[in-house]
Amino acid sequence: MSAAVVACISIAYPVHTLAANPAGLSLASVSAVIVPFGVNQPIYSKHADIQMPIASLTKLMTALVVMQSGQSLDERLTLVPYRDNSGKNTYSRLRSGAQISRRNLLHMALMSSENMATYVLAHYYPGGVDAFVSRMNATAQSLGMFKTRFVDPSGLSPSNVSSANDLVKLASATYQHSEIRRLSTIGQADMHFVNPSHALSYTNTNPLVRNPNWQVHLSKTGYIEEAGRCLLMVANIKGKLTTLVFLDSHGLRTPIGDAGRVRRWLETGESGAVPDSALVYQRERLKRLSVI
Repeated sequence: MSAAVVACISIAYPVHTLAANPAGLSLASVSAVIVPFGVNQPIYSKHADIQMPIASLTKLMTALVVMQSGQSLDERLTLVPYRDNSGKNTYSRLRSGAQISRRNLLHMALMSSENMATYVLAHYYPGGVDAFVSRMNATAQSLGMFKTRFVDPSGLSPSNVSSANDLVKLASATYQHSEIRRLSTIGQADMHFVNPSHALSYTNTNPLVRNPNWQVHLSKTGYIEEAGRCLLMVANIKGKLTTLVFLDSHGLRTPIGDAGRVRRWLETGESGAVPDSALVYQRERLKRLSVI
């Protein structure tokens, strides 16, 4: 990557007490922002205003709308077939006709990114799925997320778009709900259904919530081909709550690697290098986005 591009993406903001020199941080994600929680000014920003697909990070807004609806989390809902026009793989282990609580559907959506669970949550919203998506967009506008648009509650559609900076606002809003924080950071859970009675085991898609070296307080991953690998976290780093947003990474564990680079950077001032393949991927994606 050229020196000019590096200069463009490593923007030196006024340094918070948590921060190291932005020049010492290299990330594999195409877009990223690091913000001390509750602070408006990022300590690192990389193409953070670009509008791009966000995949299942969408489910944080889904969770926020569910919580704001006031609907009972203990109400048992009957699973309905997932009607999706995205063309993506919508396979689900959930059985239409079985029943489970709204809380557990929210848990599956946040922890393991279960797409059918989000559809069921939206289906039982007053007015149904269309009204639910309208509320998602209205909530985004109310939060000042002006580069954000939703067309479905799961994130399977590449038309669900946002920016890293907008997603910091979403992180702040969802963090206010202790149940969203709790459900998004449980490492593994068994879900119990009735009619028929059966159980399914689910694992968190973010391995850092199961890593004893990390203190993760809010988490969501996402992936579709158009969005790449995405990760949003609020984590305790050096005793400070910090929001980390990584959009469009190449490779299953690349956002996890970027999270490690950020922590290393904050602890030592240097993050270490990113793989050459990630730099090639970034250049291609930025060309497609007409950034370079």
